Amino acid sequence: MTQSPLRLADDPAAVPVRDAATVVLLRDGPAGVEAFLLQRVRALAFAAGMSVFPGGVVDERDADADIGWVGPPPAAWAAALGAPEPLARALVCAAVRETFEECGVLLAGPSAGAVCRVDGPQWADERVALEGGELSLAGLLARRGLLLRADLLRPWAHWITPLGERRRYDTRFFVAALPSGQSTQDGAGEADTVVWLPPADALAQAGRAERGLLPPTSVTLQEIAAHRTVADVLAAAEHRVITPIVPRLDQDPDGGVVVVLPDGRRIVPLVPAARRP
Repeated sequence: MTQSPLRLADDPAAVPVRDAATVVLLRDGPAGVEAFLLQRVRALAFAAGMSVFPGGVVDERDADADIGWVGPPPAAWAAALGAPEPLARALVCAAVRETFEECGVLLAGPSAGAVCRVDGPQWADERVALEGGELSLAGLLARRGLLLRADLLRPWAHWITPLGERRRYDTRFFVAALPSGQSTQDGAGEADTVVWLPPADALAQAGRAERGLLPPTSVTLQEIAAHRTVADVLAAAEHRVITPIVPRLDQDPDGGVVVVLPDGRRIVPLVPAARRP
């Protein structure tokens, strides 16, 4: 393993906390549930070289109230996520937008019972425009005559970056099944590689220093690994009580940075060394 991906702030109190959304995209595989992971480019300022779920910060246009909506209304999401209703709406929209940007899966459809197909060069252009900020999610859905399928998402967790890091995020984690008729695409510009893996395999690779996982990703994979099918995961999500998880930073005896979870677990997040050809 190489250096820690964490970058500590000179003035922790001055670091703003940005709202973000992450989607754990799942499918049933031969050995059970599989999760979609992107390995972030090593040159990035945050989580460089780490394997993560699709996600990113909330854009101000994600709060557009004109987006057509199917599923639990924003008020219900506000209660589930512990967020004001406008923020809850924006978080769900950000989850859908980031999933499309980062892996080409769009949780939307022409009606409450349908999901659109997003293959073809025109959809690739839409994805690039959305990622570049030239197009908003509301604009994309309106132009295509689509409704956002909020019913395909389930709330899973709420993580807040520890005080002391240079970049801090207040992130809601969602789970969703890969829609029938859609497939994941290569990662956007922030990803080196993408892969579908059983959570236990991803955790085993991290244990062998072959894959880097930040604590929220590692803990989420451990939780998903307890379920046999995607349907089991979605059913379990219905009964989860979402409360903020705020780790703290500490040092190990060698002077490295350790993330301490609220339950006392200590995790050293490290970037795996590059594999030799």
